[in-house]
Amino acid sequence: MRKLKNSELDRLGVEEFKKTSKIPLIVVLDNIRSLNNIGSVFRTSDAFVVEKIYLCGITAQPPHKEIHKTALGATDSVSWEYVEDTLTLIKRLKDSNIKVASIEQADNATMLQEFKVDPNQRYAVIFGNEVKGVQQEVVSASDYCIEIPQFGTKHSLNISVSCGVVLWDLFKKMRY
Repeated sequence: MRKLKNSELDRLGVEEFKKTSKIPLIVVLDNIRSLNNIGSVFRTSDAFVVEKIYLCGITAQPPHKEIHKTALGATDSVSWEYVEDTLTLIKRLKDSNIKVASIEQADNATMLQEFKVDPNQRYAVIFGNEVKGVQQEVVSASDYCIEIPQFGTKHSLNISVSCGVVLWDLFKKMRY
């Protein structure tokens, strides 16, 4: 085996990416404080061709050198918008017939591997603050709550890791 060079990976350019069809999935960042986490979410969203990212509350916005450090240019390819209040955004998404899912540990949450997607439905997944998680009011306003199963001693995953796990799982369910 030989590692491939970047030039051999046959990736899309930014303009091609913007024109390519996306999976019917939106990412919402609810009060994310780490600029590195924000950049990582952009990069992962680029990898799995998500429709859009919404940055809410205290979540920083590009351009910012700390976001760029981990996004590696994905802030140019992935469509994004800042909305101050997450609950206002949820109402807007629901009014557009988008199903909203908080990624959180909650009673009656659906385990990620058991979550079924409707191929004719658009979804938005909400990732919360590194310490407090998704705000309770946001969880309560969501159509679903999806939990990532964990089997060790820790209570949670880093938000950028959670995003990678969830987007890969939903990408597989939406594309295959």
